[in-house]
Amino acid sequence: MASRRFRDSRRSLYRRQPSLDPRPRILVVCEGIVTEPQYFEAFKREEGNRLVDVMIDNQGGVPKTLVERAALLKKLAEREALREHDDNLKYDEVWCVFDVDQHPKLADARQQARDNGIKLAVSNPCFELWLLIHFTDQTAHIERKRAATALKKYIREYDKHVPFEILRSGYMDAVRRAQLIESRCIEEGGNPSTGVYLLTERIREFGRRERTYL
Repeated sequence: MASRRFRDSRRSLYRRQPSLDPRPRILVVCEGIVTEPQYFEAFKREEGNRLVDVMIDNQGGVPKTLVERAALLKKLAEREALREHDDNLKYDEVWCVFDVDQHPKLADARQQARDNGIKLAVSNPCFELWLLIHFTDQTAHIERKRAATALKKYIREYDKHVPFEILRSGYMDAVRRAQLIESRCIEEGGNPSTGVYLLTERIREFGRRERTYL
């Protein structure tokens, strides 16, 4: 069933022509069904990177099941590339995007990601932290509701939908702030922290490389 849904979703995605020099391609699998996919779709357009596929895990579940789904999609793409004799159909990088919240078995999810070559963009407590640091510093511990409330100071009508044009000018500040709070974390994925910038910077890098082919 998962295989059929994957094939169907691929029909509407940008398809590269076979070449001797495959272009880098990224798959982003999101836990959230609104904020995260909207943000990454807008971000890839901003960076001119057509080779980013954003998929929503609408089956729900915990980070471990999200990683399992991403690993399956990665393998399906590899099989299709082998069947079609086209390495362009494989993903160079596969990322899972999820929040820490109260999810169980985070350590298991991280280990499974490492075992399957899946990269993680994890936010603690939530993705709204990444949006918030486009506007202001946030180095103290913060809860999900507080992060959403603080974000509304800068995006008045925020209700999970992302007005990317408001975020655009603060992007490099967000990267700097994310790196700063990461450097202060005592443990991996402590609160606050967000690894979203690791993914967005890869999208930017691959976008620059993609433009050299045009």
